[in-house]
Amino acid sequence: MAFTLRQLSYFLAIAEGGTVSGAAQSLSVSQSAVTEAIKELETDLGVKLFDRHRRGLRVTHQGQQFQRHAARILSAVADARSSFGDNREAATGSLNVGVTSLVAGYVLSDILARYRRAFPGIVLSANEDNGEYLEHLLVGGELDVAVMVISNLRDRVALQAEIFETSPYRLWLPVGHRLAATEGIAIADIGREPLIMLTVDETEENTGRLLSALGAKPNVAFRTRSVEAVRSLVATGAGIAILPDLVYRPWSLEGDRIVSRSIADPLPVVQVGMVWRRGSGLSEAARDFIALAQSPRLARLRL
Repeated sequence: MAFTLRQLSYFLAIAEGGTVSGAAQSLSVSQSAVTEAIKELETDLGVKLFDRHRRGLRVTHQGQQFQRHAARILSAVADARSSFGDNREAATGSLNVGVTSLVAGYVLSDILARYRRAFPGIVLSANEDNGEYLEHLLVGGELDVAVMVISNLRDRVALQAEIFETSPYRLWLPVGHRLAATEGIAIADIGREPLIMLTVDETEENTGRLLSALGAKPNVAFRTRSVEAVRSLVATGAGIAILPDLVYRPWSLEGDRIVSRSIADPLPVVQVGMVWRRGSGLSEAARDFIALAQSPRLARLRL
């Protein structure tokens, strides 16, 4: 039996939330319907998509590979649905987009590709910078919209934000680490482990703040602006990292394996979304850009 769009929708909902109950609630269906759909999908594909543990489900390596394909399929379906009745080919104009470093390679690339396919007549330019400066450009009217981490949005009076993705913090470990066999690791168990600290998008500030709130002082072994460097350093045993699941990939560039584990202590989530100047009267190009970014999630809710 070939897999269905509905099964893809259920799969992505679990992959994002980590639980069957959360997926069922977001999709307004029963938990049994979600569970059965995932069983059928795994049978059809012949692979195990999730590892089951006490606190929910974790996407396997094969599941992560399939997740990218599933997201592209549903994005294409959403684009196809919204194309009817539109005169996209005739749309012209320009769109200036800002992006913060953490989300540039993990969120924006897919949105840009889909937008350019849908609106080839729009001249689109994208600028990467830190969140504080992007807010300044938005307020000044130099950017139409920004794709950024909005958990720490400063000017919530002048700026309006629309969340389209949330990502929990997780612990990255090398294979064979003493904590790698545990799920739901307490901050206290990390102790004085050397920490590889990512310094983009206020990640260092946020990580230090959450560790301090839980009574732990970070033992920073290395600071870097490169997510790939974090992956390589963690994979080779130089330290551990606490980063949003958004940027997790199970392999370093050298082909070494990284494992990701949940943290038992309550942690904040990273919110990624669209930001624009409040009351600015968005251009049609900007409105279409925001709607297109939301379309995969909306497509899942409609299926």
